Amino acid sequence: MTNSRRNFLKTAAVAAPAALAAPYVKAQGKKITWRLQTYAGAALAEFVIRPSVDAFNKAANGEMEIQLYTADQLVPTGELFRAMQAGTIDAVQSDDDSMNSPVDIKVFGGYFPFASRYSLDVPTLFYEYGVAEIWDKAYSEVGVKWLSAGAWDPCNFATNKPIKALADLKGLRVFTFPTAGQFLAQFGVVPVTIPFEDVPVAMQTGEIDAIAWSGITEVFTSGWVDVTKYFLTNNVSGGWAGSFFANADRWKEVPEHLKVLWQMCMDSSHYKRLHWYWGGEARLRAEGGRLELTSIPDAEWKTVEDAAHKFWEEIAAQSARNKQLVEILKKYNADMEKAGKPYRYG
Repeated sequence: MTNSRRNFLKTAAVAAPAALAAPYVKAQGKKITWRLQTYAGAALAEFVIRPSVDAFNKAANGEMEIQLYTADQLVPTGELFRAMQAGTIDAVQSDDDSMNSPVDIKVFGGYFPFASRYSLDVPTLFYEYGVAEIWDKAYSEVGVKWLSAGAWDPCNFATNKPIKALADLKGLRVFTFPTAGQFLAQFGVVPVTIPFEDVPVAMQTGEIDAIAWSGITEVFTSGWVDVTKYFLTNNVSGGWAGSFFANADRWKEVPEHLKVLWQMCMDSSHYKRLHWYWGGEARLRAEGGRLELTSIPDAEWKTVEDAAHKFWEEIAAQSARNKQLVEILKKYNADMEKAGKPYRYG
């Protein structure tokens, strides 16, 4: 072996371990920065989105940063869609109903009455029954990229007076979602729209009498347990349907590997909420102790369920796409009933 070849091999043997041990250096380029606003207030956001954003920012290794803003910080929740569409903000976590999406299907976001019994119904409808494809197409028509959907908590009433019959709902001024409020109005409920962070004061001053915006987990997490006394166990929907969205142009600018990373973080967020809410709803009912649980008898509550199915038909008549979604809901619920326990009980 020649001296020159021998010296090359010696040099390579020393350099190889050093190269493997060297820190990764990212190619210099402009960091992508997103401003993402969630529907959730500061306390709630720590559970329903903050972990996934922090994980993404850490894993993105300086190539991209998502700056998280909570309810109404940059723009009012009702203006979220327009702000994202215009590029004022880059991304949103919300339901379609609250952010006033200019699409016919917005009524199915948030709490569409009795569309689900359990939180797991929501992702199953999206990813096993074709709802995701409908959402993607609807938002592509208005310059926004729909990214991912998942479930949150059920929709119950937290009140300052006990609700034990349908008649007790009459005249109740309630902070709730637009479509849920529209549906509940037939039972005498008066829907009231106020900023998320104003809810505690509104309860204390009597501007509102009740909150139909969440399950019991959020009543505690958002601090509403301090201004309410009762919790109605009957719910209007078993799972809030919410999504992640992005400005279409901003999404196109994101490299493919970071799109995959953000998708994984969104999936992780959905998974976290499934068990956090499921466990929280049960634990706080059983051990919370600070709210008295009340119920409307099942036979009487069926009146509300029956009214919901009539409401579905009214929504179906509004557009061909709404009709398609109502047909999916009917098919899904029929399948669940036919499947029996544990999918549906009686």
